Amino acid sequence: MAHRKRRPLGCVSRSRHRGTVLPIVLLIAAMMLGTSAAWFENSLASARAAANARDYLQAFHAADSVLTLCARSVVTATATDDGAASMPSAASGEPAQWKIESAFEAGAVAPVSQWPGSLRPPQCLIEAWRLATRADARAFLLTSRGFGRTRESQVWLQMELVIESGKVERHWRRVAAKPF
Repeated sequence: MAHRKRRPLGCVSRSRHRGTVLPIVLLIAAMMLGTSAAWFENSLASARAAANARDYLQAFHAADSVLTLCARSVVTATATDDGAASMPSAASGEPAQWKIESAFEAGAVAPVSQWPGSLRPPQCLIEAWRLATRADARAFLLTSRGFGRTRESQVWLQMELVIESGKVERHWRRVAAKPF
C-alpha cells in the first residue's frame, strides 16, 4: 500500500484557490481607476467654475470702475455751465439706446484704454433724460459694460444719476441679461 503524506488540518490545497487572486486584484484596480476618474472630473469641474468666477469678477470690477468714472465725469460736467452743453440732450421717458447694439457701440466711451486681463476695455454710455415729476432736475442713465477674458463673459451695470440743486442722487442697478 502506498503511503500518502498527510497534510495538517489548517492547510488548504493550492489547487482549490488557484485563479481567485486575479479577479480580486482586477476588482480593486477597477475601483481605484473609477475613483481616480471621478476625482479627475471633479477637479476639472472645479477648475472651470473657478475660471468662470474669475472672469465674472474681472468683468464686474471693470464695469463698476468705469461706471464710477462716468458718474464722476457727469457730475463734474454738470457742475459747470460749459460741461452742461457737452452732455447729451435729454429725452422724455427712460432712455433705451443702451438696448440697441449699434447705438451702444456708437455712443459708448471707454474712459480707460485697457483693463488688465480683459478682452476689451470697459465701456460706458451716458444718456440724459427728463424726469416728469422733477422739472429742475437733470437725470442721466449711465450704462457700463465690462469684459472678462472672453466676449461671453460680460457684466452690465447701470446707474440712474439725478442732479438737482447741487445734490446728487445715485440709484444703482445690475442688468440681469445682455440686452443684445
